[in-house]
Amino acid sequence: MTETATLMPLSTFIPVLTAISDRDWVRFKDLVVSFANAYGIETWADVFNWRIMPALEPEAKRWLLVKKCSQGIKSVKILD
Repeated sequence: MTETATLMPLSTFIPVLTAISDRDWVRFKDLVVSFANAYGIETWADVFNWRIMPALEPEAKRWLLVKKCSQGIKSVKILD
């Protein structure tokens, strides 16, 4: 993980967590673009993979997956 990603205050990406919690895909995408423009795509990837994803509950992770892949996937089967 980049040093920028590790030193970034939590308040910087709280709005992203809020958009995920609210299941607001449009807001999430806008925040991702803003974050990447401000800090770089590599920093966004580090923050998303190492700080945001581990904090999400399984339902939120599933929601993100379905939203990101909704163009080509017809359904998602939930395995227990």
